[in-house]
Amino acid sequence: MLLWTAGIAALVAAFGIWKEKGPRTFTAAQQQQITDWEYGQRWRELPAGTIFPAAASYAPPEALDDDPSLTLAAQRIGIAGQTSCASATDPTAAAMLDGAGCSAMLRATYVDETDSFVVTVGAAVLPTAAKAQTAARAVDGAGARAGLGPTVRTARFPGTPAGEFTDRQRQLSGAAARGTYVVLYTVGYADGRPKENVRQDAYTTAEMTSMGTGLANDVLSALAAPVPPPHCPGVPGC
Repeated sequence: MLLWTAGIAALVAAFGIWKEKGPRTFTAAQQQQITDWEYGQRWRELPAGTIFPAAASYAPPEALDDDPSLTLAAQRIGIAGQTSCASATDPTAAAMLDGAGCSAMLRATYVDETDSFVVTVGAAVLPTAAKAQTAARAVDGAGARAGLGPTVRTARFPGTPAGEFTDRQRQLSGAAARGTYVVLYTVGYADGRPKENVRQDAYTTAEMTSMGTGLANDVLSALAAPVPPPHCPGVPGC
Protein backbone atom coordinates (compact mmCIF):
# COMPACT_ATOMS: atom_id res chain seq x y z
CA MET A 1 0.00 0.00 0.00
CA LEU A 2 2.84 2.33 0.86
CA LEU A 3 4.50 1.59 -2.47
CA TRP A 4 1.21 2.29 -4.34
CA THR A 5 0.73 5.59 -2.49
CA ALA A 6 4.29 6.63 -3.23
CA GLY A 7 3.79 5.80 -6.91
CA ILE A 8 0.67 7.95 -7.16
CA ALA A 9 2.46 10.83 -5.43
CA ALA A 10 5.34 10.54 -7.90
CA LEU A 11 2.93 10.65 -10.87
CA VAL A 12 1.17 13.72 -9.49
CA ALA A 13 4.51 15.45 -8.93
CA ALA A 14 5.68 14.55 -12.42
CA PHE A 15 2.47 15.94 -13.94
CA GLY A 16 2.93 19.16 -12.02
CA ILE A 17 6.47 19.53 -13.33
CA TRP A 18 5.29 18.82 -16.89
CA LYS A 19 2.61 21.50 -16.60
CA GLU A 20 5.15 23.94 -15.23
CA LYS A 21 7.94 23.17 -17.70
CA GLY A 22 5.99 22.08 -20.78
CA PRO A 23 4.57 24.18 -23.61
CA ARG A 24 2.08 26.79 -22.51
CA THR A 25 -1.45 26.62 -23.89
CA PHE A 26 -3.86 29.52 -24.33
CA THR A 27 -7.58 29.59 -23.81
CA ALA A 28 -9.77 30.51 -26.79
CA ALA A 29 -10.29 33.98 -25.30
CA GLN A 30 -6.55 34.48 -24.84
CA GLN A 31 -5.88 33.33 -28.40
CA GLN A 32 -8.39 35.86 -29.72
CA GLN A 33 -6.84 38.64 -27.64
CA ILE A 34 -3.40 37.87 -29.05
CA THR A 35 -4.76 37.66 -32.60
CA ASP A 36 -6.58 40.98 -32.21
CA TRP A 37 -3.36 42.55 -30.92
CA GLU A 38 -1.44 41.22 -33.94
CA TYR A 39 -4.04 42.66 -36.32
CA GLY A 40 -4.01 45.95 -34.47
CA GLN A 41 -0.31 46.51 -35.18
CA ARG A 42 -0.66 46.28 -38.95
CA TRP A 43 -1.76 49.83 -39.65
CA ARG A 44 1.27 51.16 -37.78
CA GLU A 45 3.77 48.75 -39.34
CA LEU A 46 2.71 48.67 -43.00
CA PRO A 47 3.71 51.47 -45.39
CA ALA A 48 0.75 53.57 -46.58
CA GLY A 49 1.43 52.44 -50.14
CA THR A 50 1.00 48.82 -49.09
CA ILE A 51 -2.32 49.46 -47.37
CA PHE A 52 -3.49 51.55 -50.33
CA PRO A 53 -1.72 50.17 -53.43
CA ALA A 54 -1.03 52.42 -56.41
CA ALA A 55 -3.26 50.23 -58.58
CA ALA A 56 -5.95 47.71 -57.70
CA SER A 57 -8.05 45.37 -59.79
CA TYR A 58 -11.68 44.43 -59.25
CA ALA A 59 -14.26 42.21 -60.88
CA PRO A 60 -16.51 43.72 -63.54
CA PRO A 61 -20.31 43.75 -63.16
CA GLU A 62 -22.05 40.54 -64.19
CA ALA A 63 -23.12 42.18 -67.47
CA LEU A 64 -19.45 42.18 -68.53
CA ASP A 65 -18.50 38.92 -66.86
CA ASP A 66 -18.70 36.68 -69.95
CA ASP A 67 -14.90 36.58 -70.07
CA PRO A 68 -13.56 35.10 -66.80
CA SER A 69 -10.16 36.70 -67.41
CA LEU A 70 -11.61 40.21 -67.59
CA THR A 71 -10.77 42.56 -64.73
CA LEU A 72 -11.15 46.29 -64.24
CA ALA A 73 -8.56 48.50 -62.59
CA ALA A 74 -8.49 51.56 -60.38
CA GLN A 75 -5.61 53.98 -59.93
CA ARG A 76 -4.81 55.66 -56.64
CA ILE A 77 -5.16 59.44 -56.76
CA GLY A 78 -3.82 60.15 -53.28
CA ILE A 79 -3.59 59.13 -49.63
CA ALA A 80 -5.03 61.43 -46.99
CA GLY A 81 -3.46 62.05 -43.60
CA GLN A 82 -4.43 59.94 -40.61
CA THR A 83 -7.39 61.31 -38.73
CA SER A 84 -10.19 60.27 -36.37
CA CYS A 85 -13.42 58.50 -37.24
CA ALA A 86 -15.31 61.56 -36.02
CA SER A 87 -13.48 63.76 -38.53
CA ALA A 88 -13.52 61.36 -41.47
CA THR A 89 -17.07 59.98 -41.39
CA ASP A 90 -20.67 61.16 -41.23
CA PRO A 91 -22.00 61.75 -37.70
CA THR A 92 -24.05 58.54 -37.72
CA ALA A 93 -21.14 56.42 -38.93
CA ALA A 94 -18.83 58.18 -36.47
CA ALA A 95 -21.17 57.34 -33.59
CA MET A 96 -21.20 53.67 -34.58
CA LEU A 97 -17.44 53.45 -35.04
CA ASP A 98 -16.47 55.55 -32.03
CA GLY A 99 -18.94 53.59 -29.94
CA ALA A 100 -17.00 50.47 -30.92
CA GLY A 101 -13.69 52.06 -29.93
CA CYS A 102 -12.32 53.49 -33.20
CA SER A 103 -8.80 54.84 -32.64
CA ALA A 104 -7.89 56.07 -36.14
CA MET A 105 -9.09 56.40 -39.72
CA LEU A 106 -6.92 56.01 -42.83
CA ARG A 107 -8.23 57.15 -46.23
CA ALA A 108 -7.29 57.09 -49.89
CA THR A 109 -9.06 57.99 -53.12
CA TYR A 110 -9.09 56.09 -56.42
CA VAL A 111 -10.39 56.62 -59.93
CA ASP A 112 -11.38 54.02 -62.51
CA GLU A 113 -9.59 53.51 -65.85
CA THR A 114 -11.97 55.82 -67.72
CA ASP A 115 -11.83 58.64 -65.13
CA SER A 116 -15.59 58.22 -64.72
CA PHE A 117 -15.95 56.97 -61.15
CA VAL A 118 -14.19 58.09 -57.99
CA VAL A 119 -13.99 56.12 -54.74
CA THR A 120 -12.79 57.12 -51.30
CA VAL A 121 -12.01 54.17 -49.04
CA GLY A 122 -11.48 54.58 -45.32
CA ALA A 123 -10.06 52.01 -42.91
CA ALA A 124 -11.23 52.38 -39.31
CA VAL A 125 -9.00 50.85 -36.62
CA LEU A 126 -11.01 49.04 -33.93
CA PRO A 127 -9.82 47.20 -30.82
CA THR A 128 -11.27 43.73 -31.52
CA ALA A 129 -12.48 41.65 -34.43
CA ALA A 130 -15.87 41.20 -32.77
CA LYS A 131 -16.38 44.96 -32.48
CA ALA A 132 -15.28 45.45 -36.08
CA GLN A 133 -17.85 42.96 -37.35
CA THR A 134 -20.63 44.51 -35.28
CA ALA A 135 -19.79 48.04 -36.41
CA ALA A 136 -19.56 47.05 -40.09
CA ARG A 137 -22.97 45.36 -39.97
CA ALA A 138 -24.50 48.43 -38.34
CA VAL A 139 -23.00 50.88 -40.86
CA ASP A 140 -23.72 48.72 -43.90
CA GLY A 141 -27.23 47.90 -42.74
CA ALA A 142 -28.09 51.56 -42.28
CA GLY A 143 -27.50 52.20 -45.99
CA ALA A 144 -28.73 48.90 -47.42
CA ARG A 145 -31.97 50.27 -48.83
CA ALA A 146 -30.98 53.82 -49.68
CA GLY A 147 -27.71 52.89 -51.38
CA LEU A 148 -25.98 55.82 -49.70
CA GLY A 149 -25.88 55.40 -45.97
CA PRO A 150 -23.64 56.62 -43.15
CA THR A 151 -20.17 56.48 -44.61
CA VAL A 152 -16.70 57.91 -45.00
CA ARG A 153 -16.22 61.52 -46.03
CA THR A 154 -14.54 62.07 -49.39
CA ALA A 155 -10.82 62.78 -49.61
CA ARG A 156 -10.38 65.33 -52.40
CA PHE A 157 -7.20 66.02 -54.32
CA PRO A 158 -7.44 69.29 -56.34
CA GLY A 159 -6.13 69.17 -59.88
CA THR A 160 -6.95 65.47 -60.26
CA PRO A 161 -10.05 63.53 -61.40
CA ALA A 162 -11.00 63.51 -57.71
CA GLY A 163 -10.83 67.28 -57.43
CA GLU A 164 -14.60 67.74 -57.50
CA PHE A 165 -15.49 64.72 -55.38
CA THR A 166 -17.10 66.25 -52.32
CA ASP A 167 -19.56 64.76 -49.84
CA ARG A 168 -22.43 66.15 -51.93
CA GLN A 169 -21.25 64.06 -54.91
CA ARG A 170 -21.37 60.72 -53.10
CA GLN A 171 -23.75 58.30 -54.86
CA LEU A 172 -23.57 55.05 -52.89
CA SER A 173 -21.59 53.44 -50.09
CA GLY A 174 -20.82 50.20 -48.29
CA ALA A 175 -18.76 48.67 -45.51
CA ALA A 176 -16.86 45.48 -44.81
CA ALA A 177 -14.83 44.12 -41.91
CA ARG A 178 -11.97 41.71 -41.42
CA GLY A 179 -9.63 41.36 -38.49
CA THR A 180 -9.91 44.46 -36.32
CA TYR A 181 -10.65 46.80 -39.24
CA VAL A 182 -13.77 48.23 -40.81
CA VAL A 183 -13.35 49.59 -44.34
CA LEU A 184 -15.98 52.00 -45.59
CA TYR A 185 -16.21 53.14 -49.19
CA THR A 186 -18.20 55.75 -51.03
CA VAL A 187 -18.43 56.15 -54.82
CA GLY A 188 -19.33 59.06 -57.05
CA TYR A 189 -18.82 60.52 -60.50
CA ALA A 190 -15.60 62.27 -61.43
CA ASP A 191 -17.48 65.05 -63.27
CA GLY A 192 -18.81 66.56 -60.06
CA ARG A 193 -22.49 65.82 -60.60
CA PRO A 194 -24.58 65.93 -57.39
CA LYS A 195 -26.31 63.00 -55.76
CA GLU A 196 -28.86 61.31 -57.99
CA ASN A 197 -30.80 58.07 -57.90
CA VAL A 198 -28.19 55.76 -59.43
CA ARG A 199 -30.35 52.81 -58.38
CA GLN A 200 -32.41 53.48 -61.49
CA ASP A 201 -29.40 52.45 -63.59
CA ALA A 202 -28.64 48.83 -62.72
CA TYR A 203 -25.37 48.72 -64.64
CA THR A 204 -23.95 51.90 -63.06
CA THR A 205 -24.96 50.70 -59.62
CA ALA A 206 -23.31 47.32 -60.25
CA GLU A 207 -20.05 48.84 -61.51
CA MET A 208 -19.86 51.38 -58.68
CA THR A 209 -20.53 48.65 -56.13
CA SER A 210 -17.99 46.31 -57.71
CA MET A 211 -15.34 49.04 -57.65
CA GLY A 212 -16.07 49.98 -54.04
CA THR A 213 -16.15 46.44 -52.70
CA GLY A 214 -13.09 45.46 -54.72
CA LEU A 215 -11.03 48.30 -53.25
CA ALA A 216 -12.34 47.58 -49.74
CA ASN A 217 -11.26 43.96 -50.08
CA ASP A 218 -7.80 44.96 -51.33
CA VAL A 219 -7.30 47.19 -48.29
CA LEU A 220 -8.51 44.46 -45.94
CA SER A 221 -6.23 41.93 -47.62
CA ALA A 222 -3.27 44.02 -46.51
CA LEU A 223 -4.46 45.06 -43.05
CA ALA A 224 -6.10 41.76 -42.12
CA ALA A 225 -3.91 39.14 -43.77
CA PRO A 226 -4.21 35.89 -41.75
CA VAL A 227 -2.39 35.82 -38.42
CA PRO A 228 -0.62 32.56 -37.43
CA PRO A 229 -2.33 30.81 -34.50
CA PRO A 230 -0.68 32.00 -31.26
CA HIS A 231 1.45 29.43 -29.48
CA CYS A 232 4.11 29.35 -26.82
CA PRO A 233 6.89 26.92 -27.78
CA GLY A 234 9.11 27.29 -24.75
CA VAL A 235 8.98 27.21 -20.98
CA PRO A 236 7.20 29.48 -18.50
CA GLY A 237 7.78 33.10 -19.33
CA CYS A 238 8.10 32.51 -23.09
